[in-house]
Amino acid sequence: MPVFASTIFLSAFLLFLVQPIIAKQILPWFGGTPAVWNTCMLFFQMLLLAGYAYSDWTIRKLSPRSQAILHCVLLIASLAVLPIVADLGWKPDGDEDPVWRILALLAATIGLPYFLLSSTGPLIQAGFARRYGGERVYRLFALSNFASLLALLSFPFAIEMLVSTHGQAVAWSIGYGVFVLFCGASLVLAAGPAISSVANGVSLDEGRPPSLSEQSLWLTLAALGTVMLLAVTNHITQNIASIPLLWLAPLTLYLLTFILCFEGRGWYRRWLIVIPFLALLPAMAWGLQAQGGVLQIKKAVPLYCIGLFVSCMFFHGELALAKPAPRYLTRFYLMVSLGGAVGGLLVGVVAPRVFSAYYELPVALVVGGLIASYLLFRNAAATGAPGRILERIVTRFSASNSTGSISAALLARSMMLVLSLAATAGTGWYFYQYQHEYLADTTIVMQRNFFGMLRVQESGEGKDRQRNLVHGVIMHGMQSFDPEYQKKATTYYTENSGVGRVFTAFADSPVRTGVIGLGVGTLAVYGRKGDVMRFYDINPQVIELARKEFTFLSDSAAKIETVLGDARLAMEREPVQQYDILVVDAFSSDAIPVHLITLEAMDTYLKHMKPNGVIAFHVTNRYLELRPVVKMLAQARGLYAMNVADEGQLRFGSSTDWVLVTRNPKFFKSQAFAVVAEEIEIPANLSVWTDDFNNLIQVLK
Repeated sequence: MPVFASTIFLSAFLLFLVQPIIAKQILPWFGGTPAVWNTCMLFFQMLLLAGYAYSDWTIRKLSPRSQAILHCVLLIASLAVLPIVADLGWKPDGDEDPVWRILALLAATIGLPYFLLSSTGPLIQAGFARRYGGERVYRLFALSNFASLLALLSFPFAIEMLVSTHGQAVAWSIGYGVFVLFCGASLVLAAGPAISSVANGVSLDEGRPPSLSEQSLWLTLAALGTVMLLAVTNHITQNIASIPLLWLAPLTLYLLTFILCFEGRGWYRRWLIVIPFLALLPAMAWGLQAQGGVLQIKKAVPLYCIGLFVSCMFFHGELALAKPAPRYLTRFYLMVSLGGAVGGLLVGVVAPRVFSAYYELPVALVVGGLIASYLLFRNAAATGAPGRILERIVTRFSASNSTGSISAALLARSMMLVLSLAATAGTGWYFYQYQHEYLADTTIVMQRNFFGMLRVQESGEGKDRQRNLVHGVIMHGMQSFDPEYQKKATTYYTENSGVGRVFTAFADSPVRTGVIGLGVGTLAVYGRKGDVMRFYDINPQVIELARKEFTFLSDSAAKIETVLGDARLAMEREPVQQYDILVVDAFSSDAIPVHLITLEAMDTYLKHMKPNGVIAFHVTNRYLELRPVVKMLAQARGLYAMNVADEGQLRFGSSTDWVLVTRNPKFFKSQAFAVVAEEIEIPANLSVWTDDFNNLIQVLK
C-alpha cells in the first residue's frame, strides 16, 4: 500500500510541476505570455488524454505481467531525455509557425516522461485494485489531486523564489528518476498474485460494464467542471481585477473539489450541494450584467469563487457517485480526461474564435442547470432529505395505496425538477440581459481573439466625446474629440509624465523612437516631421483598432511603422535601429510579460540604442512594484536609472511612474528632470531578473 500511494503522489506532483517549469524555459524564446502558456496547456491536455487511453488499452488487452514489462521498458527509455532542459536548437528563427514549433519542442523535451506520468494514475490504481481489491482504490485519485494542489502552491511561493529555471529542470529530473524506481516496484507488486484480504473488499471482476450513456455523462460532467474553471478564471482576472496570481484561487478550489468528492468519506451530499448550486447559477449570471457588467471586486471575487467551488462540488460529486466498478476505472479516467480536454478546447480554442465576449461562462451556467435538472429527475433519490420531506408532504394529500405512493414520489421529484428548471430559466434570462445590454450604451466595438477581449468605448457628445480602448479591466488609451485636445497626449503619456518629458528633452533634432506596446497610438502625438516612430504589438486587433477607431497615428507628422509580433523577438532578428528613445509599455496588467523586463531583454534593447539614448519603462501598476527591478537591470549594465512620477493633474491625465534608463548621467541634470527625477530604493531581498530567475512574489505591493 505505501509503495502504490507514494507512486501516485509523486507522479501527480511531478506531472503538475513540470508544466510551469518547461513553459518558463521557453517563454523568452517565443514571447507572448498568453500564446505560449495556452499552447503548452493544449499539449499537456492532449498528452494526458493519450496517457489515459494507453492505460485503458493495456488494462484491457495485456496480462499484468506483459503490462509491467512494457511499462518498465518505457520508463527506462524515458530516462534518456533527462534532464528536461530545452535544447537551444529549438529557438525559433522567426519565420515559422510558433505553435507547431512549441508542440514539437515539448514532445522532444518532455514528451515520453509526461506521457508516462499521465498514465500512472489509472494504471497504478488498477494494479492496486487487482492486488488489494477495489474498496479504497478511488481514494488514490483524491491523493493524486492533493499532490497536484501541493505542486500548484509550492511553485510560485517556494520553488520559483529559491531555484533558478535551469535548477528547477535538474531537480525535477532527479525527482523523476526516483519516480521511475517507485513506479517499477508498484508494477512488479501489481503483477503478483492478489493477497487474501481481497476477498473482503471489492473484486476487480465485479460490476457491469458502463453503458454509452454513462460514459457520456462522465465526459459531460468533467467537461463542465473544466469549462467552469477556465471561464471563471478568465472572468475574474480579465473583467473583475487584474491582480497577480489571482488565477491560483479558482484552480485551488477546483482541485479541492476533486479531493473532497473522491476521498471516500462521503464529503459530497447531493441534497446539501444541489440547493446552493441552483441558487448560485442565476446569482453568477446576474453578476455578469449587474452595474454595467462588473461587480465590485469585494463582491465579485467571493461570488465567483464560491460559485465555482459549489458548481465543481456538484459536477465532481455526481462524477464520483457515477464511478464504475474498479474493473472499469481506466475507462472512467479516460472519459474524465477526454472531458477535461474537450472543456479546455472549448474555452481556449473555440470560444475566442466564435464569441465576441466571454460568453462561455453564462453558457456553462445554463448547461449546468440543465444537467442538474436531468440528474434530479432521473434518480429516484436525487433530491435526498429535502426530496423525502417533500414526498411525505405530498403523500399526505394522496391515497394511501401503492399507486398513490408512487405518484407522490414522482410528484416530489417533479417539483424539484421545476425548481431546477426555474433556476436555469433565471440564469438564461440574465444571460440574455448580459448579451444584449452589456455596456450597450458605451461599447461601439467589441472583439476577441487569442489574446483576450478588446472593447472600444465611446461616451459624451460634441466637445465632451471621447473614446477608450479597454482590454479586460485595463485601459490602454483614450482620445478626446474636443478639437483643443484631440491631438494631445492623454492618460499615461501627457507632457508632465516621464515619457512626455523625454520627448521634450529630444525636441531639438529629428528623433527615431521605438515603442513596445501600441495601445491606441497616443505617443504618436509627439512625432514631428522627420521623426520615425516604430510601434511593436503582438495583437493584430490592437493595430487594427488603433488605425480605424482612433486618429493618433493618422494625425502624426512622423513616419509611422508598425511591427506585428512579440517585440523582443522582433528586435532580436531585425538590424540595429539606432533609437534615440525606446518606450517599453507592457506592464500595466497583472500578467506582465516578464521576458521584456529581464537582463537579456535589456541587452537586446541596448543593442538598438544610440549612445545617449533613453529607455523609458512604464511601470505604473496597482499590484507590482517594478521600479527596483528596472533599477537593478540598469545597475547590472552600468547604466543610470531614475523614476519620474506624475500625479496626473493635467486634463485627461493619469497618475504614472516612468523609470528612465540611460548611459548619460547628465540627462537627469537637465531642467526637465532636475526637480522631478527620484532615486529608486532597492529591497534587500531582490535579485536581478534574468530569463533563468525571476519571481513576481518578490515585487508584490
